[in-house]
Amino acid sequence: MVTAGIDVGNQTIKAVVARDGSLAGYSVKYNAGDVVAVSKEALSEAAAMAGLSESDITKIVATGAGRKFVPFANDAITEITCDAKGVAALYPEARTVIDIGAEQGRAIRMDGTGKVSDFAVNEKCSAGCGAFTESMARALEIQLNEFGPLALQSTQKVPMNAQCVIFAESEVVSLIHQATPKPDIARAVTDAIAARIASMTRAVGVEQPVALIGGMSKNVGFVDSLEKSLATKLLVHQEPQILGALGAALLAQS
Repeated sequence: MVTAGIDVGNQTIKAVVARDGSLAGYSVKYNAGDVVAVSKEALSEAAAMAGLSESDITKIVATGAGRKFVPFANDAITEITCDAKGVAALYPEARTVIDIGAEQGRAIRMDGTGKVSDFAVNEKCSAGCGAFTESMARALEIQLNEFGPLALQSTQKVPMNAQCVIFAESEVVSLIHQATPKPDIARAVTDAIAARIASMTRAVGVEQPVALIGGMSKNVGFVDSLEKSLATKLLVHQEPQILGALGAALLAQS
């Protein structure tokens, strides 16, 4: 059986094609605004990677913030359910999932089958999400992909108290004017985000092992900060953005 999952996030759209319960192909595309067109393009690329055509797909499930804007999907399921299902498929030993995207973060506690027992969502402020890092990268005048490696070069701890993006940008500018090294500022940012996410995760109970998914998983500095904040090694897939779409594809088979 061939099914597909489409995860429509605020910044990227992910498509996964599953065949007989296993990941067969995937695609990650920038969400340029036309959700339908980009979703179809992502689905086509995922099917091609799997060596299949779109006509081979028997059912499509959409998830993510924009899941209701995929008219060709047969069903829509929440990110919480899909995240848990996708992680359980690749990491059945995982008991906690942390998903950090561009504008939202969530922590999920589950069993080995992907059944959710509790969850928490951080959606009131982007200071715990990828958008915060993007704003800080602009303030530091560096590329986003430089942020994580730069944070790992830090040699001293610099506290950052501001939790609002606007105030944090002002704080970063002040640190720059004080000639604070950029690596130390970058580390202060990743530590601040990690502290917020760790607090949210503890609200649902940190049960190990812990899997980290979503776009922020690609920021090595943030991963390091979160591991230290939670005092545990995180499970991070090589394509951490696609696990929600994988969960959607697998749920389409049930």
